[in-house]
Amino acid sequence: MMRDAVFTEPAESRVTRPAFWSALPERWTSEVEETLVCCQVRQETHDVRSFFFRSPEGRAFVFEPGQFITLELDIAGETINRCYTISSSPARPHTISITVKRVPDGRVSNWLHDHLKPGSSIRVLGPAGEFTCARHPARKYLFLSAGSGITPLMSMSRAHHDLAEDRDIVFVHSARTPDDIIFARELDLIAASHANFRTSFVCERVGARTSWPGVTGFLSLPLLKLVAPDFMEREIFTCGPAPYMKAVRGLLDEAGFERSRYHEESFSFDALTAEANEPVADAAAAASAQFNVSFARSQREILCGAAQHVLDAARQSGVRLPASCTQGMCGTCKVRLVAGQVEMKHNGGIRQREIDQGMVLLCCSKPLSDLVIDK
Repeated sequence: MMRDAVFTEPAESRVTRPAFWSALPERWTSEVEETLVCCQVRQETHDVRSFFFRSPEGRAFVFEPGQFITLELDIAGETINRCYTISSSPARPHTISITVKRVPDGRVSNWLHDHLKPGSSIRVLGPAGEFTCARHPARKYLFLSAGSGITPLMSMSRAHHDLAEDRDIVFVHSARTPDDIIFARELDLIAASHANFRTSFVCERVGARTSWPGVTGFLSLPLLKLVAPDFMEREIFTCGPAPYMKAVRGLLDEAGFERSRYHEESFSFDALTAEANEPVADAAAAASAQFNVSFARSQREILCGAAQHVLDAARQSGVRLPASCTQGMCGTCKVRLVAGQVEMKHNGGIRQREIDQGMVLLCCSKPLSDLVIDK
């Protein structure tokens, strides 16, 4: 009697069970796993791409919609940090994505578009940030964005969609042309799925389109009253280029909108000039006056000169800390100072109420005593 042949698959060709199928994956943290793997690159528009990452160990990403991660990139032998807002939904925890517009002469955005491919490994810090609707629950929201500033608001929209939270959301996005609208089809899909989710696109010009049924021009108070007549009752989140957000603040002030319900975020570090940290005036003085800096959670301790910024001293000692602009503008390196005093000269990256609560920016803080930092 002949038995049925049994086929044994060679061990080297077997497909293993993906780690992310485990029932309760561990939470990803950059303190445990520094490197993520790019698993997909998606072309969103002619000059915008989304980059998706996964944890090699199958860990899950936990973050609040609107937060950002910081990439540690090696470009031409130089380590450069850049923070990018997460565009994916926290309700899909096995991957995380950022969406990047190629900026003319932008060193980092061009490198990402030209070099980051599926299979590439990249060092990441985070997530971090306070620009999130999760910390400002409301019955009704108004999302205002321009250009690539759409990314944090897209994360918020995706989260509400994935969790089937049919909140009353009006999403108004401004773009140069209809072909420059990022996530246009997906936003239309979300709007079709949720009765209380409405979109409105505003384009400066029609561009290559032969017809455009939407609005042409710029966001204005009359237009805002038309697309969101009850905007005065909504929690407003705004992200985009600085001139756009200035214009939004102006029209909301004109309407008498309550600023406590207005939240904004902006990252445009490719447009920054070279780092402008103050040089150490006297190396001998810096060497003779040194202070201990202790990082409470990571249990690391370093020395920092009196004329040296704490972030610079930490990097020289191999301590990984999230940072981006290094000019006291972005707030990425914001931490709580548990003990000690610093001299801090910032450029708007921290609010006075945060300073009153003991927060500092390490990139623009020099020690005046021994320090203990909650990091």
